[in-house]
Amino acid sequence: MGAVVVNGAKLMCPFGTMMPSLITSAQMTVLGLSKPIATIMDIAPGSNIPPFGMCASLANPQVAAATAAALGVLTPQPCMMTPAGPWQASKPTVLIGGKPILTQECTLLCAMGMGMISIVSPGQMKIVTG
Repeated sequence: MGAVVVNGAKLMCPFGTMMPSLITSAQMTVLGLSKPIATIMDIAPGSNIPPFGMCASLANPQVAAATAAALGVLTPQPCMMTPAGPWQASKPTVLIGGKPILTQECTLLCAMGMGMISIVSPGQMKIVTG
């Protein structure tokens, strides 16, 4: 396992133009370096995962429609992140409130644009699980 993810971790989508910060809310009692530790259930668009700016994935129906209207010129549209389930944990062995914690190698699929959301920075650099 890798670094434990906490509130403020930086996220990335390969089709987005921004790297927003994760906002934890699934649990607020267990802290890592004075920040709430994230769980795989911190997936709500907007409240946990802010938009990634503009989406450039043709799998996103809005991008596909705008690109078709522009005669094939890729036309990015505002990100409408839609998680396809919870974060995928590689080894869900550490639990908080019955939910696996989020670690840096976890990923999340966006159903809207088929982007694989990754964690660029866990928000802290000291807590590592074994």
